[in-house]
Amino acid sequence: MLNFIKNNRESTVLIAILLLFIAISLADSNYFHIQTLTMVFSSAQVLILLAIGASMVMLTRNIDVSVGSTMGLSAVAVATALNAGFPLPIAAVMALCVGAACGFLNGVLVAIGKIPAIVATLGTLGLFRGLMLLWTGGKWIEGLPNSIKALSSSSFLGISYFGWIILLITAGFAYLLSRTQFGRNFYAVGDNLQGARQLGVNVDATRIIAFTLNGTMAAMAGIVFTSQIGFVPNTTGNGLEMKAIAACVLGGVSLLGGVGTVVGAILGAFFLTQIDSVLVLMRLPAWWNDFIAGLVLLSVLVFDGRLRVSIEKAIKAQRYARFKVEPEPSKNGKSNKSISVVNESKREQTL
Repeated sequence: MLNFIKNNRESTVLIAILLLFIAISLADSNYFHIQTLTMVFSSAQVLILLAIGASMVMLTRNIDVSVGSTMGLSAVAVATALNAGFPLPIAAVMALCVGAACGFLNGVLVAIGKIPAIVATLGTLGLFRGLMLLWTGGKWIEGLPNSIKALSSSSFLGISYFGWIILLITAGFAYLLSRTQFGRNFYAVGDNLQGARQLGVNVDATRIIAFTLNGTMAAMAGIVFTSQIGFVPNTTGNGLEMKAIAACVLGGVSLLGGVGTVVGAILGAFFLTQIDSVLVLMRLPAWWNDFIAGLVLLSVLVFDGRLRVSIEKAIKAQRYARFKVEPEPSKNGKSNKSISVVNESKREQTL
């Protein structure tokens, strides 16, 4: 069972999603509907994009806690450009460039500056948040054109235009990580840094690319967020970095690097959003969301730790079971335990 959970984290999260869906449907029959799933997916789009980016960084054994601020700064960029009269495609590209620049700065600080990722991104978290507030004067940005709002309206099968774009992005990243040498470099850097260097992987470039992709996904999340609510508050993105990391860990992306998939991170994001919808049905206050996200993250980390220890003990027991020496019978028919213990110890010393 433990091996199944560890080796099939995506399936485990998917089963948890289905079980939660069935449990709530039994309590409220109105919840059992395909529109419920599309509604949860629509609500999860921002967190899904953040989780995709966060998983790229975590695969390289790093962490980025500035994605919320990057998202907010990028949302301000697209909203300001639209209100200045720029067409939507140009405004979106400008926002993506802002997000990519933020991610690139983080990557340079970590890869070239040799600053620990948690320290570097804590610094840029405040920097990007301060730039956002300076840019807007601490005010909300409102009066956005209908062109960006229309992108979050339902289109085909109840899924918005942005929803289909996110599905394409997911497929692209899944193929990139599983089918290309470029994607496997992320796993190599996170799993064994020295081994990756010996294989000819450009470790610094891989790290910078991971952070840049993370910033780009955060910018995409900012655009989607702006499209969904139609304005940009001065608190955009606050606290979402924790939920993005929780979604990745829940979906099987290891904080130790080199393990996990984008699909798992997306399922984790969907599950956390599904929990938020359950809290709404239970009429619990909104501040419970952060508490639940933190509790889920802590629980998964503890479970991962215990799971890793249990599996390592099982592997170690299987490894030494081959060398176990049966008691040798003595001449009088009794087992000679002392001789068997000596023989076993000699075998272990030889190994």
